[in-house]
Amino acid sequence: MGLKMKLHSSLINVLACPVTKDKLIYDEVAQELISLKAGLAFPIMDGIPIMLESEARKIEPKRLEKLKKEHQILA
Repeated sequence: MGLKMKLHSSLINVLACPVTKDKLIYDEVAQELISLKAGLAFPIMDGIPIMLESEARKIEPKRLEKLKKEHQILA
C-alpha cells in the first residue's frame, strides 16, 4: 500500500482535470483528486497524483451529488 501524504495546496491549485480542464477537489482521506464535472476521482500514489483518465474511478451518482452540494456546484 502506498504512503499517505498531504499534497501541498500550491500543487493542487495548478492541477486541472485532464478531461474537463476544470479545478479539482482534494480528498486527503481517500488520497484522490476529484473532478466534479467529469465525475471522476484520480488516485494519488506515494504522493504523486495519477492524472490519467484510464486510472480514474467513476464516482457514484449519489456521492457526486453530495459533493456538488458541499462545494456549491450546480449540476
